Amino acid sequence: MDPDISGIDIAPAWREAIDLWVEHLEAERGRGPHTVDAYRRDAHDLATTLSAWGVERPDEVELLTLRRYLADLDERGYARSTIARRASATRSFLALLARRGVIEVDPGRLLGSPKQGRHLPRVLRIDEVERLLAAPDATDPVGIRDRALLELLYASGARISEATGLDLAALDLRQGLVRLLGKGDKERLVPIGEPAIDALTTYLQVARPALSNGRATDAVLLNQRGDRLGVRDARSAVTAAARAAGLGHVTPHTLRHSFATHLLDAGADIRLVQELLGHASLATTQRYTHLSRGRLREVHATAHPRARAGRPSRERG
Repeated sequence: MDPDISGIDIAPAWREAIDLWVEHLEAERGRGPHTVDAYRRDAHDLATTLSAWGVERPDEVELLTLRRYLADLDERGYARSTIARRASATRSFLALLARRGVIEVDPGRLLGSPKQGRHLPRVLRIDEVERLLAAPDATDPVGIRDRALLELLYASGARISEATGLDLAALDLRQGLVRLLGKGDKERLVPIGEPAIDALTTYLQVARPALSNGRATDAVLLNQRGDRLGVRDARSAVTAAARAAGLGHVTPHTLRHSFATHLLDAGADIRLVQELLGHASLATTQRYTHLSRGRLREVHATAHPRARAGRPSRERG
């Protein structure tokens, strides 16, 4: 269990329900370890939040409480897509408990999801990426690790779970390749450039031995206890670096979006970008073409001599 949530105490009834959920996902649904861990975290967050509100057992949950929970996620700044996933996980979790007789009535069956409007994610300019990558303290092991994390995310377009799940055997720094384990346990080889290679090499030679505390582990990225760096701590590292760089709200996915958009801006084929991102569907990758077209319009408007001159008026008399 990830250390960033294992220390949070919840009532035994909730813990037993989550164990049942995890067993069901592993044994009956055949879900991979990353998917199971994500669902476990979702259920644990639900249990932790509701326990803080005095709901100590799953059979005490009401529909209004679940709706309040989704509203709380929104207030905490979660994206609508994340809230929708949490709502779906909550419905599945409570439906299982109802089938197993843990709860008599399933309050999640009427729980809706937030409407998904078209959202074009924020993309950093190249100079903003440079500021972000330079933000961590290069004299401190944690700062060196955070620099390696940021370089890896931007160089490979990795999801944050893929980066934190990376093992040493998946790195080939001589060839400049990293093997990422994506959704559905699908592997893909992604090239990384010299800045990322240099940052990872420095981290592995200087900072990782200091963080490991002599413990043997296959994980590439470590926390200060010598354990694998958790997703939550990795997100916090990105947030802290962005704050230090004066960039406002930046998430690991912002770097993934920036990676894809910068490739398309430079003329990369969309199917290559799809492969690098690990998207199963080309339609998922195509949303980045909207961002790139916006960038092209911006370049055209500022660089082309007749972008503005002679443009017919849209006003009607």
